[in-house]
Amino acid sequence: MNSLLKYQLCLLLLLSCFINGRSAPLLTNFTWNSTCLNDSISFRITDDIDQIDSVKWNFGDPASLALDSSKREENAGHRYRATGPYTVTLIAFRGGVADTTTQVITIVPKKLVTMDPDITLCENAPLYTITVTVDPSTPLTGMEVITWQDTVTGFGLTYDVTETGTYRIQFDGCQPDDSVNVFYSPVPDFELGQDLNLCTDERITLDATAQNADYLWSTGETSPTILVDGNRSGQYWVEATITGCGVYRDTINVNFSGMPQTFDLGKDTLLCAGETITIRADVNAAIAYRWNTGARTQSINVSTRNAYWALVTTSTPMGNCDVVDTINVNYNPLRDVNLGNDTTVCVGEALVLTANYGTGSYLWQDGSKQATFYVDSPGYYYVRAQIGRCVSTDTIRVNYDDTLQVNLGPDTTICRLDRFVLSPNGAGTSFKWQDSTSSPTFTVTQPGIYAVVASNTCNRSVDSVEVNFRQCDCTFYFPTGFSPNNDGLNDLFRPVYRCFFTDYKLWIYNRWGELQFFTTDPSVAWTGSINGKEATTGTYVWIAEYKDSTTGKLYNQRGTVTLIR
Repeated sequence: MNSLLKYQLCLLLLLSCFINGRSAPLLTNFTWNSTCLNDSISFRITDDIDQIDSVKWNFGDPASLALDSSKREENAGHRYRATGPYTVTLIAFRGGVADTTTQVITIVPKKLVTMDPDITLCENAPLYTITVTVDPSTPLTGMEVITWQDTVTGFGLTYDVTETGTYRIQFDGCQPDDSVNVFYSPVPDFELGQDLNLCTDERITLDATAQNADYLWSTGETSPTILVDGNRSGQYWVEATITGCGVYRDTINVNFSGMPQTFDLGKDTLLCAGETITIRADVNAAIAYRWNTGARTQSINVSTRNAYWALVTTSTPMGNCDVVDTINVNYNPLRDVNLGNDTTVCVGEALVLTANYGTGSYLWQDGSKQATFYVDSPGYYYVRAQIGRCVSTDTIRVNYDDTLQVNLGPDTTICRLDRFVLSPNGAGTSFKWQDSTSSPTFTVTQPGIYAVVASNTCNRSVDSVEVNFRQCDCTFYFPTGFSPNNDGLNDLFRPVYRCFFTDYKLWIYNRWGELQFFTTDPSVAWTGSINGKEATTGTYVWIAEYKDSTTGKLYNQRGTVTLIR
């Protein structure tokens, strides 16, 4: 590699580090899920992987030969065939810079253990302790670090259970195959309610639903609920056997009397997000109300999903009796439509917007009615979703970015005093020069390598150019004509030059060889006058003499200039 290429690479690496806002390597944290011999061990990066371009793993295992460093995924796996410590190396590349992190993992043989069988307990049961028995074929040394599934240490081979879950033990990070599932049954809170005196032809559902229960009713039925109708007055009881808790029993007396009544709470309905509705019990000759919410009013306001029933006492010529009805209030569990934050898409890519509002109707800004919308151009996108009475809307703005291909042009050589300006063609709007500035152009004032790094949501593009300087001939340039009419255009005759010089002289003669103008100051121009009078239109001869300050070379130039009035 030649020195110029080395210099370019170093410059680009330093520039990349600057743009990423860092000057030193970073540690990239990673974890592993096991230390067991012959297990397939997963290694996972826990840092923000969006900042990482690519990775390379080395598992420190000579026995795996080439496979040891072949994993280039952000998350990788390896199987160790021998016990002992291994140094795992992760190389993460950020902006072309390699950050190296090492950690030591100790591989141990897997213990053979026996744990308690799965068990279901009652939530008010005494504290339950899990006990682990280690097989004599894989004895403990007393030096193992014992942890449980919640990474708690200090419990040893026993663990006090406080909640439902799967319980596992680890020895030095190696987890045996056995585990214990512990379940808790809640203490049932079912209640068949107060004794009922229902009007003739009424019906009611008795509900004893509880978790982890088996049922036996006085009717012989074994379901969580039974329907009582047909004017079957009598006493009803239920026994619910709750796994882990035991047997619970309740009894209710149901009597049918009075006259039939008409009662209807209305059709089942749907609640929208944040909505409250009123349910009203309208019954002729009503004298009392009792809702399953505990309310004693004629109407209730509800804002949650449930089955709501009302027991209304009515007065009839045959005596007081109760009528009952139930209404199911469902709830739209979906969140409001969310198309996401405003975003930018790369040219050539497609963005799929998903309304995700369940089984309902949709209307997009262009009149289409599908649940998803394919975006292929920039603009604002809107959707209106509706389920029943529930409506949700959202809008997103989508911009497009093109893939960057920055180009500073070819390497070049310019005269030492020339002005050379670099333009970052194809760099978009977000870029930095090698000196960290972001000006639209960069003026080169000395030889060297100049670079620019551009980035947008689509990619990052880097280019560099080498600019060399050389000493050019010290040449003066004179106009071939001028018009001293004070219009601000070509009013003066004087040289244009880009070099350092001395001993400057300028003579101007008319066609008869008569001297019209002389100066030794290059900033003094001929204005087309002779002794204060305007010179006539025509062609004049000029002679210039000067010496290059750098080389000492003497120059003599001559030519003609046309004066135009």
